[in-house]
Amino acid sequence: MNNRISCHLITWGNDLLKGMKEASELGFQACETFTHQALEYENRVEEFRELLASYDLELSALYGGGRFSDPSKEEDVIAYNTRVAQFLSKLGVDRIVFGPGGPREGKTSLEGLRQMAKTINEAAKRTYDLGVLACVHPHLGTELQDEDELDAVMEMTDDRYVFFCPDTAHLTAAGMNAAEIIRRYGSRMRYMHLKDLTPENPDPSVFTAFSGTEALPIFCELGLGKIDFVPIMQALQDVGYDGWLTVEIDQSTSTPYQSLKQCRDFVQDKLGISIRYR
Repeated sequence: MNNRISCHLITWGNDLLKGMKEASELGFQACETFTHQALEYENRVEEFRELLASYDLELSALYGGGRFSDPSKEEDVIAYNTRVAQFLSKLGVDRIVFGPGGPREGKTSLEGLRQMAKTINEAAKRTYDLGVLACVHPHLGTELQDEDELDAVMEMTDDRYVFFCPDTAHLTAAGMNAAEIIRRYGSRMRYMHLKDLTPENPDPSVFTAFSGTEALPIFCELGLGKIDFVPIMQALQDVGYDGWLTVEIDQSTSTPYQSLKQCRDFVQDKLGISIRYR
């Protein structure tokens, strides 16, 4: 497989620079972060480019999106993601992840799904015109969580402009079969998140940083959870996906550095993909 590996810097919270530094020290050559962090450099694009270069990193994508199903927010969501795409275009980066809005307020109605598709379509067309592909990311606890919601949005959006970003843990946690979803929408995949799901009865010897009196995060480091990545990787091969694979740990079960090291080792040793691609 010729996939390029990136890492999300969410694990470091607001400490973007420390995240870049430690990702680089671990050998990663690309990263993803949130739009609000990158837009702090909106008027200092060259400074941000030099910052990435100083750690030998490239930006694989930014995680944007918004409350797509709310008609009162339609104009603002479109404008915000267009603004992000303008920033990305100046950097020469061609991916934006469309994360849906939360918190979830029960099932999203058909009317809400139609509004979501309308907003996504328009925002994605704007980003596409700037050379940036918008990739819809279903997310637990948001307006776009369940399989029927995903199917509806994918059906109602324009496949010329709206693409797909599966997240292995969010799909699995919502009751979906990640490999099946990848096969279903493989032709529209342009980005992907690799994430594991914490077991129902975690082994204390694996999660040693937790005393046992506090709850573990829902998501965990690759290889420590319950997701079987073999059928997922086979599905990627079957649909011919050779794009970005971004490892992500929302909350470390040890330290951010150790968490990313665990993910790095899993990707290289178990999945057989080098994190270094250039």
